Amino acid sequence: MTSTTTTVRDDHATKRRALRAVTITACLPYLGLKAAWVAGSHVGIPEGSILRDADTSLVVANAVTILMDAAVVVLALLLTRPWGRRVPAWLLLLPMWGAVGLLTPIMYGFPAQLLVRALGGGAAAGSGGGGKRQFLDEWVFGVVYTGFIVQGLALGALFVLYARDRWGHLWQGTVGDLKAASPGRGQRAALTAAAVLAVVPGGVHLLWACGRPAGLAPEIARVYDAVFAAGETGYVLYAAATAAGIALLLSGANRGSRLPLRVPLLLAGVGSAASAAWGGWQLLATLTSLADDGRGPTAAMGVTYAVQVITGLLVLAAGARFFAARSARTPAAVPGRTAAGVPGRTGAEALAS
Repeated sequence: MTSTTTTVRDDHATKRRALRAVTITACLPYLGLKAAWVAGSHVGIPEGSILRDADTSLVVANAVTILMDAAVVVLALLLTRPWGRRVPAWLLLLPMWGAVGLLTPIMYGFPAQLLVRALGGGAAAGSGGGGKRQFLDEWVFGVVYTGFIVQGLALGALFVLYARDRWGHLWQGTVGDLKAASPGRGQRAALTAAAVLAVVPGGVHLLWACGRPAGLAPEIARVYDAVFAAGETGYVLYAAATAAGIALLLSGANRGSRLPLRVPLLLAGVGSAASAAWGGWQLLATLTSLADDGRGPTAAMGVTYAVQVITGLLVLAAGARFFAARSARTPAAVPGRTAAGVPGRTGAEALAS
């Protein structure tokens, strides 16, 4: 029997190059500002700002965030260059999960807060409110957050194109198709726990979004306004998306739902990443640099952020097992290889590929 080899032509090469250029360009303003601050410049930092009194810890923090945004540049290259197809899945998906988690709240929160300000609510972005010293010049927030939004959109589009080519077969079909091979007991337990836990931070953030600053640190509660509340609505949505995605996946698999499989996977994946990554970032910030100015974490804040992280990690672990097992059962034709006869792989091999 003769097997034929079919090479898949990349019909999105121009689009990939354009998106890569946009992603990298969008990183430059933030990288430039951070590099200037590390070098001792005060560009964008007004007189009287606490950032003028930068110590070694702030310099280190700026250096770390430079590396984090530089990782976006590496991801853009990885998603568009031939060598990127040979990178083990976990080495790509973990930083991509973190990027989605950190950029999604900005992509939602910044426009929402701008809308609130346009309607006359809240203080300016660079203002501390309540008579506090201005933190950064107003233009810095516009430049930086606009860059983050562009990064998120362009990097997300690149990942969709990459993931569709490499793993698209893993989310084809409907939720009901899982009935014959539904998530295992351990995965179901982890996902169920994540859905239940997501209710905790979702409820707390809903309380804060509705104008009840109970449980917030004294300084944050003192300057609480509509802009802060607008940002909190995002965390309510991320928790709801996580719980809804899990519920649709588990219940739909049992009753043969015709809902496309990608819908609950996207809801649970993006929702849990946004909750976990930003929850972890906020927990780290409140436990370190902000703990000495009245913004340190209360018990409610600490528990809320910690539960967000735990929820996200549960979904991440269950998702990794789910895709690894599904990949082992559903081998796909790889561009440049024989379309038929690709041997099945174990779950561990699939996750590494």
